[in-house]
Parts: sequence; C-alpha cells; structure tokens
Amino acid sequence: MSDRRDPLPLSQVLSELIALRGYARRDANRELQNAWAAAAGEAVAKQTRAMEIKRGVLQVAVATSPLLSELVGFYRVQLVARLKALSPELRIKDVKFRLDGAAGRQGNSES
Repeated sequence: MSDRRDPLPLSQVLSELIALRGYARRDANRELQNAWAAAAGEAVAKQTRAMEIKRGVLQVAVATSPLLSELVGFYRVQLVARLKALSPELRIKDVKFRLDGAAGRQGNSES
C-alpha cells in the first residue's frame, strides 16, 4: 500500500488559498463599508467606520462622543431597519457603537 494521495481539485485549492490569504475578507469589508454608508448617510459615514459583524450585531466605531450619543439615543433602531432593508444578506439584527477618535480618519476612503 502506498501513501500517495490523489491530487486535490483545483476549486478546493483555490478556496483554501483565498481563505488563507484573506482575499474574501477584503471584498467583504468593502461591502460592509458600502452597506453602512448607504444606511447611515454620507455625513455620518465620514465620522464612523463599520468594524465587523459578530453574531448579527454590527460593530461601528464612532469618531466623537456627541455623535455616539446621538446614534445610540435617536438613530440606532432606524439604522438597523435600513441595514436590514438595504442589505438583508448581512443578517444584521442590531448595531453597537463604540468611541474611536480615529474612525473619521481611516478606512472610509475605500468606499
């Protein structure tokens, strides 16, 4: 008996390479940023950055404390509804905001 393995299908090799190199995450991040910008609007999107989705909860970094309070207190429910309507494939159930002064300076140029 030999230990020789059969060659792997090209589709499997490519899938593994894409996962290892993180190529899919780049597109996913761009899609997430675009979905957030569409739901939040240009003015808010410039001062925030969608970070990731954990268990259906979108994590959003916010550049200033006043904006953070406004989003949490007045706009969270509306933003969740817009995200569900505009991007149902993301399966977002809620949005959590956190203060990050760099949110308005980084990452938004990819959109």
